[in-house]
Amino acid sequence: MEYKRVMLKLSGEALAGEKKTGFDESTCVGVANQVKQLTDAGVEVGIVIGGGNFWRGRTSDTIDRTKADQIGMLATVMNCIYVSEIFRSVGMKTQILTPFVCGTMTQQFSKDLANTYFREGNVVFFAGGTGHPYFSTDTGIALRAIEMEVDVILLAKAVDGVYDSDPKLNPDAVKYDQIPISEVLDKKLQVMDLTATVMCMENRVPMLVFGLNEENSIVNTVNGKFTGTKVLVD
Repeated sequence: MEYKRVMLKLSGEALAGEKKTGFDESTCVGVANQVKQLTDAGVEVGIVIGGGNFWRGRTSDTIDRTKADQIGMLATVMNCIYVSEIFRSVGMKTQILTPFVCGTMTQQFSKDLANTYFREGNVVFFAGGTGHPYFSTDTGIALRAIEMEVDVILLAKAVDGVYDSDPKLNPDAVKYDQIPISEVLDKKLQVMDLTATVMCMENRVPMLVFGLNEENSIVNTVNGKFTGTKVLVD
């Protein structure tokens, strides 16, 4: 394997499948089976999941932004608890860490604790974002990736890479095979949000952007059989 430790970002919407809300169990099992192939090969895997299958707080003007973001954080915790159990069902060990106390459902994040869990062969779920409003799960994964010194961030999306415009709106949109992260910023391409992108650029964390729904896409990406977009930091 090319990478020793990776951080995988899954969108909540992708896990919902065609239903667009909640979970599509077959999709989640498919992700779990792929991640198990990585862990069986000795790759340490951290996971961040968005909350969009439950909550899109920024679409509401009637709820205070701080409260809306807190609901979103809790949505990511629910997602991680569910997906963690799916992972366990296919034979993996998992732990869920949050930046705030969630009773006995998760453990509070610390770098030392996360490293211990990685050494013990666990898949570590980083739920709850940064624990603060006004930061997305993009920022959350950038922060945890930097703290945990991962080799690469894997962005599993509904689209199969980075395009010069929205391929859903523009049939002539062109996909990049690779692109410098500085160009992502300059062109305001929708890879991650601005804060997360700047953090990855400053801390030299590369990203691989690919389509979750392509067959065996996670394993292929880590093994170098890659058809998405490489976001370069050199």
